[in-house]
Amino acid sequence: MAETSTSKPADNRVSPPSLLRRHGSQLGIIGVGIALWLSFVAAAPAVFTNGNIYLAFMQSTPQFGLIALALTFVVITGEIDLSFPSVMALGTAIFCLTVERVGVPVAMILGLLTGAVCGAINGLLVAKLNIPSLVITIGTWFLYRGLELVLMNGSGVPLTAQDYPGLHAVFREPLWGIPIQTLWMILACIGLWLLLNRTRFGAHVFLVGDNPTSARLMGINTVSVKMRAFMLVGVCSVFAGMMTSIYGYYFWPTMGDGFLLLTIAAVFLGGTSVFGGTGSVVGSFVAAFIIGAINAGIVSAGINAFYTQLAFGTVIVVSVVLQTIIDRRIRRQSITGR
Repeated sequence: MAETSTSKPADNRVSPPSLLRRHGSQLGIIGVGIALWLSFVAAAPAVFTNGNIYLAFMQSTPQFGLIALALTFVVITGEIDLSFPSVMALGTAIFCLTVERVGVPVAMILGLLTGAVCGAINGLLVAKLNIPSLVITIGTWFLYRGLELVLMNGSGVPLTAQDYPGLHAVFREPLWGIPIQTLWMILACIGLWLLLNRTRFGAHVFLVGDNPTSARLMGINTVSVKMRAFMLVGVCSVFAGMMTSIYGYYFWPTMGDGFLLLTIAAVFLGGTSVFGGTGSVVGSFVAAFIIGAINAGIVSAGINAFYTQLAFGTVIVVSVVLQTIIDRRIRRQSITGR
């Protein structure tokens, strides 16, 4: 009887901080999203009670949001990838250069393989040679972009519905009245959530980001884990590049340049720690739509569009500061039991 009565209070003390630590970031970003939505509805009710604005979000947000889901893995490992806009363009360029010769399915595979190879190179340079990811991915950003511009000679390629009806059916045409871009992002979110939270690889991603030395002592191949995380970003970047090009009916050699800050903002706003070890695919998913809605919300409210960057910065800084404070408090509670 004595053992039973003493064990219950211990469980009650430990479980709440544990649950908050696991799901606090998701709940926090959902709360931020609801608060912003309510403020936009109050400021511009005619716009934000009209379904067309949400259809617009659902078409444009997945173009960078899908990459943010994969980038979450890299950031959880304690690294960053700044080269994905160039990988996005290079893989799509390979698709455009080969599609006439080998057909759409094979060209898509070649494009995605290009993204995987670029990611593997990034991961190898970071994990094997211990080069800071911030530095090396700036270098590979220029490398992959330069290679793409050389291959395309600085020119674009039209991707019209008449020439590629199958691609437009897969990447552009709505399904059940829902923009298919968002359906792809939802599928990616489900798949990547399962990969991160229900597989050995996902567990290794968290362990490597939390303490790489301990992970190595446990027998985890940290080089392989980081390489696969970077490869995941490369593949998702090319997929998003193809989707973006089909959506715009044209492949531009500068494609991806405007996605860098939006994607990174979605990851950090979604609750993934800049220090590694913690992160949430669901948080990145919700944050991507928040980022996509801020610009339209500001313009619809009648505020000067120049305030968009100010709003981005304010939301991100406040969110990251609050997440850091909450994370430290939860860690302190888990250690002291109070």
